[in-house]
Amino acid sequence: MKKRKKETVFEGIMTGAKEALAYARGEADPSRYKVHIPENVDVKAIREATGLTQETFALRYGFNLGRLRDLEQGRTHPDSVVRAYLLVIQRNPKAVKDALAA
Repeated sequence: MKKRKKETVFEGIMTGAKEALAYARGEADPSRYKVHIPENVDVKAIREATGLTQETFALRYGFNLGRLRDLEQGRTHPDSVVRAYLLVIQRNPKAVKDALAA
């Protein structure tokens, strides 16, 4: 985002919102944006926040139950794709459920 001289807070927010909308619509140059995927996610906390058991969470979101248990107990660590997927589940579980519905 280019900063203009003496840009007000409101103008900055509006600029960011317009850029986000353009990005979401596929109208922005994706090479200008970076995706942040944290190195660590708390898999158990994400699952517990959904209110689902391990079995139900695994079934709903396509995880192997054994793998989910390993992730929650720290025996294995999720790669960046799984961490990104878990963040989407954390932030919008209904959207993921709807997207995966048969």
